[in-house]
This record gives sequence, C-alpha cells and structure tokens, in this order.
Amino acid sequence: MRSRKLRTLAAAAATTMLAASLGGCLGYGDIGSNKTTVDTQQLDAHLTIPAEGGKWPDSSWADRFGDPQLSQLIAEGLENSPSIAQAKARIEQAVSYVQLQHAAQLPSSSITYSWSRELYSANGLYPPPYGGSWYSENKVLLNASWNLDLWGKYREATRSAISQQKLAEADEQEVRLILATSIAQAYNELAREYALRDVAEREIQARREVGRITVGRVAAGLDTQVERRTSDGNIASSQASLTQLDGQITRTRYQLGALLGKGPDRGLSIAKPTMTPAADVPMPDNVPANLLSRRPDLVAARWKIDSTQHDITSAKAEFFPDVNLAALAGFDSFGWSNFLQFGSRQFAAGPAVNLPFFGGGERRSQLKGRYADFDLAVADYNSTLVDALNDVATQIASIRSTNKQLIDAQAAYDATSHAYDLAVIRYRAGLSPQLQVLSADENLLAQEQSVVALKMDRRSQQIALIKSLGGGFDSDAAELTPPLAGAVPSSNSPVFLPALREHEASPPGPATPAPADVTPPQAQNK
Repeated sequence: MRSRKLRTLAAAAATTMLAASLGGCLGYGDIGSNKTTVDTQQLDAHLTIPAEGGKWPDSSWADRFGDPQLSQLIAEGLENSPSIAQAKARIEQAVSYVQLQHAAQLPSSSITYSWSRELYSANGLYPPPYGGSWYSENKVLLNASWNLDLWGKYREATRSAISQQKLAEADEQEVRLILATSIAQAYNELAREYALRDVAEREIQARREVGRITVGRVAAGLDTQVERRTSDGNIASSQASLTQLDGQITRTRYQLGALLGKGPDRGLSIAKPTMTPAADVPMPDNVPANLLSRRPDLVAARWKIDSTQHDITSAKAEFFPDVNLAALAGFDSFGWSNFLQFGSRQFAAGPAVNLPFFGGGERRSQLKGRYADFDLAVADYNSTLVDALNDVATQIASIRSTNKQLIDAQAAYDATSHAYDLAVIRYRAGLSPQLQVLSADENLLAQEQSVVALKMDRRSQQIALIKSLGGGFDSDAAELTPPLAGAVPSSNSPVFLPALREHEASPPGPATPAPADVTPPQAQNK
C-alpha cells in the first residue's frame, strides 16, 4: 500500500514536471532573433587591402622607427598608466562575478544559533506551568541546500560571466593598444616640432646671411635702409616662429608626461627624438578574416555576443521548474538543561519545487530583453568589423598618397633650394634686387616645411596602420580566442549550450545535441 502511494506521488510529480516543461517550451516559442554577424567573405576588400605576403605587427613594432627612447617610453606608459589600472580593476570585478555565479551551483551550508527569553501568556496557547512563566529557548541548526539546476540556468549564468571576464581582458588589451599608439603619435608630434624647429633655425641663419649682404650693399650704395629694415624684420619674424615652436614642444612634452602616468616634469626630461624613416611593410594575406583575432575591439565584441547567447539560454531556463534539496539538523529545547539532549534533536529534509506558471509576463519580458541584448551585440560587432576594415583601407590609401606627394615635394624642394642659392649669388654680386632673394627664400621655407610635414604625416599614418592591424595583439597567444560569432539562439532551441571551452575554468555542463541556431527534432515535435 505504501509503495503504491509512493508510485502515485512520483507519477504525479513527473506529470507536473512534464506539464511545466511543456508549458515552459510553449511560453517563449514566439520569441527569437534573426540577426547574424557579417561574414568577412562578404566584405570585398581585396583591391583596397591587397595580399602582399607581409607579417602582422608584433609587440616590438616601435623598434622599426629606430629610436630606442620610443620603446622605453611605451613600456613606461604601459606600466604606470591609470587607464590600464582601471582596466585591470574591471577584470578583477569580472573574476569575482564569475566566482559568485559558480558558487550558486554548489551546495551551501550554514550553522545558526539563537537564544530567546520569553514570558508566555497565562491565558494563551500554552497552559501552566509554561503559561505565566519565563522560559528560554535554545536552538542550534545546521542548514544545507543545493539547487539542482536541472535546466542549466546557473551554469549558463556562469558561462556568461566567464565571457564577460574575457571581454574585460580584451578591453584591457584595447586600452594598452590605444595607449601605446597614443604615446607613439605624441612622440612623433614631438619629432615633427623639433624638425620644424631645425628648419626655423636654418632659416634664421640664412636670413642673417642675407642681412649681412644687405648691410654691405647699403654701405656700397646699392641698397637703401628699406632693404635693411626688411631684412631685420624677416629675421625677427623667424625668431618669433622659433619661439612659438619652443612653446609647442613644451606642451607636447607635458602631454607625453601625462600619457606616461607621470607629472609634467617627466615630459621635460625626454630627450630630442631621433626617429628614422621606416619602410612600408607589406600587408599580410587575407586581412579581413585574420583581423578578427588581431584586433582587441573585435575580440571583445565577439565575447559580448557569446555572453548574450548564454544569457538567453539562462533566461529560457526561468520557464522551467526549479528543484532545490534542503536539509537541517540540530537541537531545539526550552531551557538549558535539555539543550543538547538526544530528545531535543531536530531533523528535516526534502525537495522544494518552484513551478513558474504565472508571472505577469515577467519571464517573457526578460527573455525579450536578452534577445535585444543579443541583437545589439551583433550590430555592435558588425559595425566594429566594418569600421576596422575601413580603418585599415584608409591608412593604406593615406600612406600611398603621402608617398607620391613626398616624391613631388622633394623634387620641388630641390628646385627651390637651387633657385635660392642662385638668387643669393646674384644678390651678392649686385645682379638682382633683394626682393628676388626674399621670394626665393619664402618658397624654399614653404617647400622644406612641406617635406617635413609629409615625412611626419607618413610616420603618423604608419603608426595608425599598426594600430588598425592590432598592434601585435593575438587572441590565440593571449588565450582570448572567442567561439565563432554569429550562432543565433533560435526561439525553440534547447536550453543547454555546448560545454565550456577547454581554457575556461568552470564546472562542465551537459553536452548539447545540436548547435544553438538549429531547431532540434524534439522542439519541432512540440
């Protein structure tokens, strides 16, 4: 008779669980997403980003500019930057959240003790001698509980947290890349200003030489005080330009000090840059596809998609019954004399089942929100990928254009330099007026500044290209390679996702019989 009752109760429980499961499946069948990630094969870039058999930048990319101080400054900045410290703190927050989510899957226990002193009513529930007397109640209990997580809600939450941790680690790599290239760009700007200062100093010397010739011509009666004052004004103008450049150099030094995580005095101690022209590096093969593992922002975007996929599966599990096992054991007695006696023992154990039948649409709204998060993550990834390819193509086009401009600018500089030398010779010999020398001088100054600007622009574009190619980041080497992006959880897909990747430290979950974007047969039957 007893066994028959147990079988009846078990059958009723199984029927209830099955009904709840079916209700859960039907409860979100119309909620889903059709968003997919962009396939790199669909992004035509073979003309703008040609395959040239080159290598990807490595972590020592700064050495190619021939200035050891640049590499030292980048290393110093990466060590002391508050931005990187903030990124590391975000990683630690993510790690703690992973541990918190993992702890929810494990059995928990606690020991509680309570003591109360109470005067029981003489006219209440308890008759004398309890009623009308003071009594103490002592209770000590060992509590234990374990959520069985039959549908993987907590496992998926843990996997989502792990993906968020990986996202934070990729964000740190992005911060490091931005900081390193920002230091290089500021250092190149300092080199530009020093190069322009050298031009200004040469200009002052040249104008002083013209001034000496003018003084001689005035003494000989060939020029007037007009030419002499004009010469003095040009020298003063060049000196003002030199002073302005000194101010710009000081400001750039302050900027570098801030990028290094130090005060402005650190910038003042930086030596004059000695950067050399760097040759253009051939582009690696198949840039669009390989860029996915070379740019930290793309890796972070893919981890975001992975996190939202686990959030979707965890939200689906909310439609299914929760089963908790709970137990307690301890002692409970009135007074102290019987507190730890065998007769004061207390014990309870059993399952607790939460059947989510009605919730005012809360679970459906939550699942819709998770799908919206997924759609947003996919859109952000697609936008980041398109922008990344456009960034690479733009820098390549800029370098090509600058190289062509440099050829023309150098030819123009050579011609104007020769014209200036001839004008000075003719002026010294009294064969031409000062105005011809001044005109040739202005042309020479403009062309020399143009050549300097183009050389520095070219180096700035090379740094920007290195940044757009990931600056030496490799997701495989950093153990940050995310799963393939683009698998959209279907509305009727099972609540289980594939087990965690080997490099993720998390308890194993149940295996998935089918990919998340394929509707399994059992869902079709429903």
